[in-house]
Amino acid sequence: PTFGVPGRPQSASNQTAILTGDPAPALVGGHVLGYPNAALRQLLAERSIVRRLKAAGRTATFANAYPAPYLDALGVLRRPSTSPPEFTMPPRAARKVRPSAAKLAFTAGDEPLRTLDDARADDGLTHDITGAYALAHGLSVPQRTPEAAAALFWRISEGADFTFFEHYLADEAGHAQDFTAARAALDTFDAFLRAVAATRPSDARVLVCSDHGNVEDLSVRGHTVHAVPMLYFGPSAPEVASFTSVADVGRAVVRWLGAD
Repeated sequence: PTFGVPGRPQSASNQTAILTGDPAPALVGGHVLGYPNAALRQLLAERSIVRRLKAAGRTATFANAYPAPYLDALGVLRRPSTSPPEFTMPPRAARKVRPSAAKLAFTAGDEPLRTLDDARADDGLTHDITGAYALAHGLSVPQRTPEAAAALFWRISEGADFTFFEHYLADEAGHAQDFTAARAALDTFDAFLRAVAATRPSDARVLVCSDHGNVEDLSVRGHTVHAVPMLYFGPSAPEVASFTSVADVGRAVVRWLGAD
């Protein structure tokens, strides 16, 4: 998970590796925490798998839905929203927020992100899968079972060749060293993934991976250097057994969709 770079893997650089298919930490000379720096932003702008897929005539979509004011503060492309803003971000707070690698990867491909209007229209998922987290923070979204969220994931995927979903509550629980929160996040994701796998169309491929280790060892607050799990559901793909880094996930998506 470290690409031969000393230190512990971090979110920005390893997410960039997944979403470009390139060894991002090695290319930029280190592990980058949280949000992409200038070097990673440039790499995503040039090598985003979303950009490359669309250049090859393929379609891509990000299933996650976010509040429109948050996306506007990030300065990323988003879908139109007709609802009143969920909140108003103070200028100082708006200046501090930064886009994740996934949001930059889709922006590089000129693919607008979903808002909570899409979630309310049954065309977008909240990152916590069920909507409970958003509801607890005063946002108006549907509450779903993990199984209903899986069904919605497949409906969303019908409109694109590549569909991306991002879930990070387990990472937050790991940093907090909170066993109860970790168990809840993993139980929800497990139920969601089981339903996704059970209802997978026969020609669809599902790849599941983590950007780095964390929640598997709650004795430490930071990330680990453990190898991360990678799960594959789909037609026979012997090459998956030879994956050695998270960058292989992005490379596989590009190759399978004929954009390499």
